[in-house]
Amino acid sequence: MDNLIGKILDNRYEILDVVGQGGMSVVYRAKCHRLNRMVAVKVLKDEFSRDDEFKNRFQDESLSVAMLSHPNIVAVYDVSKAEDMEYIVMELIDGITLKEYLQKKGHLSWQETVYFALQIAKALQHAHNRGIIHRDIKPQNIMVLRDGTAKVADFGIAHQVSKQQTYNKGEAIGSVHYISPEQAKGSRIDNRADIYSLGVVMYEMLTGRLPFEGTNPVDVAIQHINSVPLNPRDYIKDIPEAIETVTMKAMNPKLSARYMNADELIADLDKIRNNPHVKIEVDQEIAEDIAVVAGEGATQKLNYQSDIEKMKTKTKKIEKEKQGPVKIIEEDEPEEVEENDEKEGFFSRYGGVLFNIAAILLFIYGAFYFVVNVLNPFAMDGDSTLKAPDLIGEEYNKIIELEEYDKFNIVEGESMYHDTVPAGCIIDQTPKAGRTVDDNEVITVIISRGTKNSTLPDYTGKEYRQVEIDIGKLGVEYREEWEFNEEVEKNCVISTTPGVGTSIEDDLTVVLLISKGKELKEVTMPDLKNYSQEDAVAELKKLNLGIGEIKRVDSKEQDGVVIFQSIPAKSKVLEETVVDLQISRNVTPKKVAKIITLPVSNYGNDFLLSVYVNGELQYDSMHSSVEGTVEVPLVAYEGYNRVKVVVSGDTVLNEDMMF
Repeated sequence: MDNLIGKILDNRYEILDVVGQGGMSVVYRAKCHRLNRMVAVKVLKDEFSRDDEFKNRFQDESLSVAMLSHPNIVAVYDVSKAEDMEYIVMELIDGITLKEYLQKKGHLSWQETVYFALQIAKALQHAHNRGIIHRDIKPQNIMVLRDGTAKVADFGIAHQVSKQQTYNKGEAIGSVHYISPEQAKGSRIDNRADIYSLGVVMYEMLTGRLPFEGTNPVDVAIQHINSVPLNPRDYIKDIPEAIETVTMKAMNPKLSARYMNADELIADLDKIRNNPHVKIEVDQEIAEDIAVVAGEGATQKLNYQSDIEKMKTKTKKIEKEKQGPVKIIEEDEPEEVEENDEKEGFFSRYGGVLFNIAAILLFIYGAFYFVVNVLNPFAMDGDSTLKAPDLIGEEYNKIIELEEYDKFNIVEGESMYHDTVPAGCIIDQTPKAGRTVDDNEVITVIISRGTKNSTLPDYTGKEYRQVEIDIGKLGVEYREEWEFNEEVEKNCVISTTPGVGTSIEDDLTVVLLISKGKELKEVTMPDLKNYSQEDAVAELKKLNLGIGEIKRVDSKEQDGVVIFQSIPAKSKVLEETVVDLQISRNVTPKKVAKIITLPVSNYGNDFLLSVYVNGELQYDSMHSSVEGTVEVPLVAYEGYNRVKVVVSGDTVLNEDMMF
C-alpha cells in the first residue's frame, strides 16, 4: 500500500488514493479540508526526489503551470513542500484521456478533430504567450471531460523560453511518436515544436493511426527527421482537403514551412469549422519541397533500420565480389533453342539476369545517395575533416536553423551580460573558429543577455513567480519571505530588501516579501435550509464565505428554497471557504380542468354517456341524439391523460389528451 495514502499534507490535503502515474510523478486524489473540495495532488516519485535534475524539472513544472490559467489547461491551485516532499495541487478531472477516447472510437470525424484541435491550440497559445513550451503534446496528456471540454495536462518537461539553461544538452526530450524533428535531434526548440506534436495528434485523430511507426524508438525518431508520412486522405477518403492541408502543414519537418505560432493555426481551424471546403493557402515552394522529399508515387513511409541493415549486407557482398570473378549459374537451362524462337529464348534465358544486374546497380546508386546525402559521413567540402565555424557575433536563434550548420552540434552554454554584443548573439565559442572538430563534437557557445540593468526595478504588486523569472534574468540571487497583508493581493510582492533603485552588484541577494493575502478568520457555518437563493447568497457573502456551485434540483419542497448546503450548519470553517448550494425545483403536478365537446347525433333518442379519465369515471349521464353535442367537464393532472368515452356500453373513444 502507498505510504502517502491517509496522510494530510500541510494540515490541509488528505491523500485518499492513487489516480494515475507518470514518468516522474504520482497523482493522488485528495480532499482539501480548508475549501472542502476534491483535488489532485501530484508528487515527485521517491526514486527521483533525491536526483537534482529531476527535482529541477519538477520545480520547473510547478513554476510553469502556476503561471497558466486557461479553460483548456488543467488548473493549478497550489504549489508547496512538506517533509522534503514537493507537490502540486491541481484540478481533479472527471474524464478520460484523448488516447482512451481514440481507442474507443478508432478515428474521429473531421468535425471532432477540428473541435479538439482548436481547444488544444488555444491552450498552447496561452502557454506560448507566457513563454512556456509544453514539449510533450500527445493524446495521453489531453484530458476529455464529460461535456467535451479538452484540457492539456502534464507540463512535466515544459520549458521556459526565457531560461538559458536546459537539461542534458543534445538530449531528445518528448514522446517519440509525437516528437518534433528538432527535439529528435536534441536541438534548441521553440513554440513550433508543440505545433508539430499537435499536427501528429490531429493526424492520429483523423486516421486512427500514427504517421510513423517502427521497431524501436530510434527508428521512429529518424523517420520524424527525414520522412514525410502518407496523406490522411490515403487512409480515409472523405477527409476534407482543407483539414488535411492544415494537419500536414502543422507537422511539416521544415521549421520555416510549419505554422509560425498557434494564432495562425487557430485562424485556419476556425475557417475550416465554418466551411470545410475553404481553400487553405500553402506556399508553393513549400509544397514543391514536400513533393521532392516524398517523390511521386513514393511510399513515403521508410523503415530506416531495415534499410541500413540491407545496405550493410549488400556492401559486404560487393566487397566479396571484388576479391574474384562472379560466376552466374542458371539452373535447368534448356540445351537447345529452336531458330524461330532464338530472340525469345535469349530474353527468357538472360532477361532475369539483366534485370538483377540493373537492380543491383540501382540499389548501389541509392545506397551511395543515402550515405552521402543522409548519413553524410564526410564534410561535403572536399575534405574529410570539419573546421569549427566562426560564430561570434551571430544571432544564435538564426544559425541553428541554417542548413550550413546542420553538420555541427552547436549547443547553448551559459549566458552573460555584455555592454556591446546585443542580447541573443554569441559572445564566445569553444572550440575556437578554425579548429578541427569531430562529427559529433559539441561546439559550446556563450550567449549575450544584453546590457545589464544598473539598478533594482520596482516589483511591488507583481505576481511573485513572474518576479522570480525577471530577477533571475538580472543574475541576482533572491529568497522568499511570506506574511499576511490586507492590501496586497495574495502571491504578489509587498516589497523588496534592498529597495527599488539599489545598484546591482554580482553578490547582491534580494529578499522578496510576498503577500499571503488577508489573514482568514474562523466563522460558524449558518443553517441555510429554506432560505431563498438570494438570501442564502447574501448570508454567505456577509460571512466572507465563497459561493460555489448553485444547482436547481427536482424536489417536492417549496419551490426556490435551499434544500442542501455542502458544509453542514454550525461547522467551523475559515473565511473564503467555498459553499455549494442546491435549490428546490418543485415538481408536484397540478390538476387542471378541461371541457371536451362530444357529438351525439348518431346515438338514438336515449343513451347513457360515460367518460373515464385514466380509468376513473368522471361523467355518467343520460342524453338524446337531438341534442347534437354534449359538453363534458373533466379534471386531470397537467400533461397527457387517457380519456375513454362509452355510449350505452360501447367504447367510442379511447385516446390520450393534453390537459
